[in-house]
Amino acid sequence: MPQTDNIRRLFDTIAGDYDLLNHLLSLGIDRRWRQRALREIFSPGQPQRILDLACGTGDFSIAIARKMAEGSQLTGLDLSEGMLAVMRKKLARKGLESKVQTLCGDACATGLPDASFDRITIAFGIRNFPDREAGLREALRLLHPGGKLLILELSVPENPVIGSIYKLYFKHILPLIGGAVSGDWKAYRYLPASVLAFPKRLEWMETMRRCGFAEVRHRALSLGICRMYIGVKPLES
Repeated sequence: MPQTDNIRRLFDTIAGDYDLLNHLLSLGIDRRWRQRALREIFSPGQPQRILDLACGTGDFSIAIARKMAEGSQLTGLDLSEGMLAVMRKKLARKGLESKVQTLCGDACATGLPDASFDRITIAFGIRNFPDREAGLREALRLLHPGGKLLILELSVPENPVIGSIYKLYFKHILPLIGGAVSGDWKAYRYLPASVLAFPKRLEWMETMRRCGFAEVRHRALSLGICRMYIGVKPLES
């Protein structure tokens, strides 16, 4: 698994190109996946405390901020100050800076109080956690009993034909395009490789259960190019 300092340096380096990278990784349909995920986050009309872990340059935080009920509180936390700097500029440009608090920190050890949030989201970031199970346990600690964790993550489609085409794109075409555009060949080799190395859906769902989540479920988006995982913190007995 990647080390925290290495991941921080990598994302600080590519922060300016990261939005382009995300669109390349997702074949340009990541916005649609975020919109689909929003339906799972909100309780209509109810103010919520929401934490967007590994928020990156803030695309998902911005989508959440635009839809959340009046009185809600949204915090975006990321390991990379470079990514957060891009996020803050985007928030200011869209007039949303007053709705989103940004924090620089480790998603596996946030230092935030227990049971602080009703919803926690992680969009396209958990594959980069140095200890994914520690990240899940930290999310569980931060959730109020009955609160929900929603994860979006890139994946390889299970259909053999589509999966083969996707792997070809990931292993050979994407690194060439991304490296040529950004000049950072190492990053554009690492990020596709991190998607290919992420656990399969059944293994990941079992990991979520093992870390304490209940009602774990999964939905494949766009033929499995993206997967949405949801888990609930059990009510205290």
